[in-house]
Amino acid sequence: MEETLSSQLIYDGRAVKMRVDSVRLSNGRQTTREIVEHSDCIAVVVIDESDNVLLVKQFRKPVESELLEIPAGGIDPGEDPEEAVNRELQEEIGYMPRKVQRLGGFYSAPGYCTEYLYLYLATGLVPSQLIAEDTGAINVVRVPIGEIPELIASGRICDAKSIAGLLAYLNRFKEKPKAD
Repeated sequence: MEETLSSQLIYDGRAVKMRVDSVRLSNGRQTTREIVEHSDCIAVVVIDESDNVLLVKQFRKPVESELLEIPAGGIDPGEDPEEAVNRELQEEIGYMPRKVQRLGGFYSAPGYCTEYLYLYLATGLVPSQLIAEDTGAINVVRVPIGEIPELIASGRICDAKSIAGLLAYLNRFKEKPKAD
């Protein structure tokens, strides 16, 4: 454990806050920790009736590249993670799932960030679109579940939440995917 001696907020933005904590290590030495505070999020493996995975392709400014990802998004204040799944899928892919199942969860970058991602499986898709202001440049890509391991191995799917989510799904449902 590390004892927090002081904490200073140095940035308070729309999506993240950043603070610098002064800490005392178990050996008595003092050092600092730079910590990004980010609200919890959801990430969703979406399977359609034809056993395709629905991925989103979108440009990501921090890496200056278009990435292929599982749908994900923030949990609004007071919102239940499962409610966030329904809202985000309507906004990003234009579907509402009839069945939502928890697959687990994980910290995105615990060495410097507080963000926790709740991982879900969504099936039984029904068309239902919500228009969100920042989803106009998102393209939905349907990929047969059998192609996912190669997309990960080749680096075409290269973000941590997508890799973690898809591998968790493949590990849990080693036989035929469980689409409703």
